[in-house]
Amino acid sequence: MNKPFTACFPLLLLLLLSAQSVTAAECTCESKPEGRDGSKALSYKLTAICSILIAGAMGVSLPILGKKIPALHPENTAFFLIKSFAAGVILATGFIHILPDAFGSLASPCLGVAPWKDFPFAGFVSMVSAIGTMMIDAFVTGYYKRSHFMKKVSGDEEMQGGHQGHVHVHTHASHGHAHGSAPVTERSSSSDLIRHRIVTQVLEMGIVVHSVIIGVSLGASESPDTIKPIIVALTFHQLFEGIGLGGCISQAKFESRAVAAMVLYFALTTPAGIAVGIGISKVYREDSREALIVGGVLNSASAGILIYMALVDLIAADYMSPRMLSDPRLQLGASLSLLLGSACMSFLAKWA
Repeated sequence: MNKPFTACFPLLLLLLLSAQSVTAAECTCESKPEGRDGSKALSYKLTAICSILIAGAMGVSLPILGKKIPALHPENTAFFLIKSFAAGVILATGFIHILPDAFGSLASPCLGVAPWKDFPFAGFVSMVSAIGTMMIDAFVTGYYKRSHFMKKVSGDEEMQGGHQGHVHVHTHASHGHAHGSAPVTERSSSSDLIRHRIVTQVLEMGIVVHSVIIGVSLGASESPDTIKPIIVALTFHQLFEGIGLGGCISQAKFESRAVAAMVLYFALTTPAGIAVGIGISKVYREDSREALIVGGVLNSASAGILIYMALVDLIAADYMSPRMLSDPRLQLGASLSLLLGSACMSFLAKWA
């Protein structure tokens, strides 16, 4: 677990970028006029790349710097409130921004009636994605827990074998208590660490999928009126989504290289998508059959991942923690912060 799934992210990013650029088939739908202005739109896109890159890098880096900034330490009350706000942003992103876009794409008239009008594919893919995420979450966690437990048992047996001549020293009740509690505490700490690492990797994968799609769509647009409000919305989104992901990364305690890789993937994915969108803007059509199907399916899968991760691994994990349950004021503050984050991100759906 010291080397996470980050080695797979470049390949995943390449596949997603390639899939989004497939627009060969023609669509019978007529595109609505958007007030196109290529040169003005390009200047907004370059602004978007810089703004989103800075916001994403800042958001994901802030919690990681918690060791040097006491207020941002993962065990600090302020961090709980910020993380709740970020969880609300991620939850609203899945429900309000991504899932409706997926339904719109897979129910588009450009795809024809059958089978797209006969079955809610977006909801189905999202459901399967959430279930699949839960299964991966459970199986991987179980595997690493069992693997670590077997290593621990083997290590304990070796230690006992090496100290057989001194068994009488450990028969005292007080010694038995001390030596018995230490391994339990260590196993619990290791189990939490494994859990944080798995949550972080799955969450980043869901974010990367959505970031590529929205980046390509923004980069391919030639309408300044469409791009302007999206820049503000995506900047806000990247900042607080980054804080949520950064909080998970800081709790997972990855090696420095892995942390750097995950920060770079998050910060660069949307700007890279915008750059690709700019490159294919002359041939890319959002209403082409391939773009609608690929975008709709990936958006549905991304929504399922983010909704599951936000509800189960971010919100429920913190709200059911002993510290939260024992502090009514922290519960109230975190709840208000969660509602505020989801409300702010929901409000941005008016423009993006």
